[in-house]
Amino acid sequence: MNETKLIALDLDGTLLDEELHLSAPVRRAIQAAQAQGVHVTLATGRSTITARPFAEALGIQTPIIGYQGGQIADPLTGEVLLQHAMAEDLAHAAVERAEAEDLDLSLYSHDVVYFRQLRFPQVFYDRWFGLPIRHTPDLHAVVEAAPPMKFIIVAEPPEADEIEARWKEGFEGRLHIVRSHRLFVEGNPPGVSKGTALAWLARRLGIPQANVMAIGDNDNDITMVEWAGVGVAMGNGSPAVKAVADWVAPPVVEDGVAAALERFVLGRRVE
Repeated sequence: MNETKLIALDLDGTLLDEELHLSAPVRRAIQAAQAQGVHVTLATGRSTITARPFAEALGIQTPIIGYQGGQIADPLTGEVLLQHAMAEDLAHAAVERAEAEDLDLSLYSHDVVYFRQLRFPQVFYDRWFGLPIRHTPDLHAVVEAAPPMKFIIVAEPPEADEIEARWKEGFEGRLHIVRSHRLFVEGNPPGVSKGTALAWLARRLGIPQANVMAIGDNDNDITMVEWAGVGVAMGNGSPAVKAVADWVAPPVVEDGVAAALERFVLGRRVE
């Protein structure tokens, strides 16, 4: 059995189903791992502020990873331990391109999400963003006030697929463009990912790479699943994350995280 000492868990599609529900078997498996002295953290595209209630519900005290690796914070105090913001010129370039292509782009700055247009009902933003929403006709002014942590473009497939490919080519080497959900194409500072953040956190905790486990379901989880000593993809995961995983767990609706912890950490059936 792998001597796992640190487990990084994605939220949406991994810990949480489409209804943002966290199952009892998954809770018990995480608690059992923590009882063995294993560090458990969250690694999400959400802000660390919106991730903190989930960390609290799971009794997580290890620093959590938010903004696709752009921020690491203490889940108890909120103290920011590591942060990367987007370069101002690149943020302006992204806004200009989105406006030229009439795309639904939002900017994350100081834990507020700024939109030029609100194209969905309020419940959509409450469900998927979890931060205060501000409508502004000038996103360039937001950039000038404070370079954003990241941006999200909302689009339905297959348009989202086309946007992802086009923006990856257009910003190659300058921004990290990644798919985090079937509806979301995200942009982050270059070199920022869940994988780089997890490596930083493991070093801070003095835990070797071989003793780290990561579980995720989408393309934005690839870097951490690939980096970890044991990388697990969810059964509902994207083909790309499954391709780099050491093991594919059952889907989130079948408590895949509990199954992974049972197999690699607990060594017993989790009821």
